[in-house]
Amino acid sequence: MKDNIFNGQISGRKKIHTKDKIRFDCHPEVACFTRCCKDADMYLYPYDIIRMKNGLGMSSDRFLEKYSIQAFRDNPYFPSLMLKMSDDEEKSCPFLSPEGCTIYKDRPFSCRSYPLERAVARSGDENGRKVLYFIMRHSYCLGHKESREWTVNEWIEDQEVELYNEMNDLWVDVDSIFRANPWGDQGIDSPALKMAFMACFNIDMFKKFIFESSFLSRFDLPGERIEKFKRSDVELMKFGFDWTKFFLTGSGPLVLAGPET
Repeated sequence: MKDNIFNGQISGRKKIHTKDKIRFDCHPEVACFTRCCKDADMYLYPYDIIRMKNGLGMSSDRFLEKYSIQAFRDNPYFPSLMLKMSDDEEKSCPFLSPEGCTIYKDRPFSCRSYPLERAVARSGDENGRKVLYFIMRHSYCLGHKESREWTVNEWIEDQEVELYNEMNDLWVDVDSIFRANPWGDQGIDSPALKMAFMACFNIDMFKKFIFESSFLSRFDLPGERIEKFKRSDVELMKFGFDWTKFFLTGSGPLVLAGPET
C-alpha cells in the first residue's frame, strides 16, 4: 500500500516495529503547518472516496469528476486515482483553508497516516498478509522535531486509521488481480476495466447498476447481506470487491444462483 508522496526532498524512510516510539506532532503552531497540503502527489483509495464524498454530501460520480484525476503509475494495467490540486500558484489541496483542512474528519488515508507508512504483502502471517511499517521524513516537515511520542499502535488509534487499514487490505487483493493484466489483449481499453473501476471507486453508480437491474438475482446472496449494502457504502464496496474478483477470476465468496425449480 502506498502512502502519500509529496514533491520535495525525502530525507529518510525507516522501518519500525509496532512497539517502537515515534516522535511527531502536527498543529497550527508548527512552522510548516499545511506545507504538506500543497503540490501534493496524493493517491486516493476506494474507502477514501466513500468518506470524502459522504462528508461533502455529494455523489461519488460528481466527486470523481471534480476532485480526482486518473494516472497510470506503478501499475500499467489499471489507473491510479490521484487528488486533483487547485490551480493556484502553490497547487494547494482543494480542501485547504487558512485555518487548515476543511474535511479533516474525513481526510484521506495518506494525510491521516503520515508520517507512518504501511506496506502490505500477501504472505507471512496467520491472515496471509505481512504488514510492515515505516516512518517517512521530508526535509520541510518540522513535526518530527516536536516532543510528543507515540507507539505505532497509539498513532493508528489516535488518527482513526483502523477502518482505512481494513478496507485498504481488501483493496490490495483486488489491485493484485489488476496487476496481472486480466484484460488480455484489449488492455486498458477493455470494457471490463471500466466495470471494475466503477465497482471499486464509483460506489453510487455501482449501486444504481446492481439495484436498478436484475443483477442481484444472478447470485446466491443472503437477504441480510443485500440489506446491509443497501444501507452501507462500506458493505457495498466490499461486495463490489467480491464481484470484481468473481467476474475477473471466477474466485472469491460469490456463488451464482442455481436454476429455479
